[in-house]
Amino acid sequence: MGWGNHGYGMGWFGGIFMILFWAVVIAGIIFAIRYLTTGKVGPAERSAGDPLKILQERYARGEIDTEEFEERKKVLQSGL
Repeated sequence: MGWGNHGYGMGWFGGIFMILFWAVVIAGIIFAIRYLTTGKVGPAERSAGDPLKILQERYARGEIDTEEFEERKKVLQSGL
């Protein structure tokens, strides 16, 4: 007897690999369509953005204090 397939192709392993294959194909198509329509693949990607907006976000998150925020804001506004 043994542990063979008994003539049924790859057995349940084949079914699992077929499901994984189609899942990868479908995910690839979704990522390709998303990339072509938006130019972005994941939510972590950011555009260069406005430097003042980035500075405001850092201040809002508490990464920099008020004094540093004001100093950097003046530098950005004088350079623009």
